[in-house]
Amino acid sequence: MAWWHLLADCVVVFHAAYVAFVVFGFAAILAGTALGWRWVGNYHFRAAHMAAILLVCIEAFVGVTCPLTTLENYLRVKSGGAGYPGDFIGYWAHRMIFYQAPPWMFTALYVAFAIMVGVVFWLVPPQRPAPKRVAQTRLPG
Repeated sequence: MAWWHLLADCVVVFHAAYVAFVVFGFAAILAGTALGWRWVGNYHFRAAHMAAILLVCIEAFVGVTCPLTTLENYLRVKSGGAGYPGDFIGYWAHRMIFYQAPPWMFTALYVAFAIMVGVVFWLVPPQRPAPKRVAQTRLPG
């Protein structure tokens, strides 16, 4: 039983990290652009960031519950607990990322945030990785 509970807490921590990546990643992109930090132009970082917020928007438009929330609730019930956290880690992680508001408000916020990310992606495009060079070998003769 304790393992299910621990796994549920791990899912909450991962969920909070996902939210932090989206929110603080955007703040880092803005700050890094202003301060000349080269790493914020990394194509893979920027593409992953854009994909992360677009996934949230798609979930909101389709009306599905986040798979991480579903997994966490399943693990909590499996551990014999309630569908939402009642211990220290779960409680505080949830307090940081979940608020009480109508679902449409979350969808509007996600879309507005995605639009801001898209505008910055367009105004400050990521640096595409350089094409890999294939080493040419010389044949003797």
